[in-house]
Parts: sequence; structure tokens; C-alpha cells
Amino acid sequence: MIRIRPFQPEDWPALWAFIEPVFRAGETYAVPRDITEQDAHRMWIELPRAVRVVVDRRGTPLGTYYLKANQAGPGDHVANCGYIVAPAARGQGVAARLCEDSLALARELGFSAMQYNLVVSTNETAVRLWQAHGFAIAGTLAGAFRHPALGPVDAHVMYRRL
Repeated sequence: MIRIRPFQPEDWPALWAFIEPVFRAGETYAVPRDITEQDAHRMWIELPRAVRVVVDRRGTPLGTYYLKANQAGPGDHVANCGYIVAPAARGQGVAARLCEDSLALARELGFSAMQYNLVVSTNETAVRLWQAHGFAIAGTLAGAFRHPALGPVDAHVMYRRL
């Protein structure tokens, strides 16, 4: 059984353990590989409007997401959501729960739409998941992400009105 709850400061070491390798691999949009832990904490925990953590029955973090206003301009009502699932938790339905929870939270916070940027070459399953939740591909960010083995890869911009 898994549940989702708000981030607590004591969660950070466990979250950083599975966030850091993603940042270091160069797959994350606009995040340098040499990002410091302090800067990562600020980006993931301090700047977003809300951060949630998926935990198992023992309280072990399995995944996390942040929700913040898209940076298109003042008065923007589009939520931007970033999520990471711990490698050991893949295949346990964590991403689906993150999607459902983030949609509900975005509505609760008054956003009118949601956007995800998904790496095409590594997240075909994620694209199908978001489409199953009513998202459409609104565009492509060409070469927006860098994969260690594949080099620059495109990202789909997944969009849904709430």
C-alpha cells in the first residue's frame, strides 16, 4: 500500500538519493549536471507551491513531485509538475498515483491547466500514462534533454485543461 503526503524536511536525504542520479545523468531540462545539493533543494523543495512524497507503509519515500506556476508570465494559471520515481519503486503504480494526486492538487490550488515535459526516448510509458489521464501532446522541445547514451533528445510537452 502506498500513500501520498506533503514533504517533510526529514524526507530530503532519501529524496536526494534518487533525485541526484537523474540530475547527474543530464536528463533533466535546464539543470546542469554539476548542480549542488543546496541548489537542487531550492529548485525542488523551496520554489514550488507544493511538494508531495509517495511513501510505502513503512514511510519509505518511493517518489516525489512538485507543483508550481508555469513561468510563462504574471497571472499564469498553468501548473508545471515535475516528478521522479525511485528506481526500486518502478512498476508499482507510483507514477499513476502521482498523476492523479497532482491533478487534484492543481485544481485545489486554483490552476486551470497542467503541463509536463516528458523525455521522449526514455518515457514512452509515461507519455501513454498521461494520455490515459486526458493529457494531449501540445508540442515538442527539440533537443531539450541530454541523455548520457543518446545525447540530445526531444521532449513532449503534455498539456491538459483542468
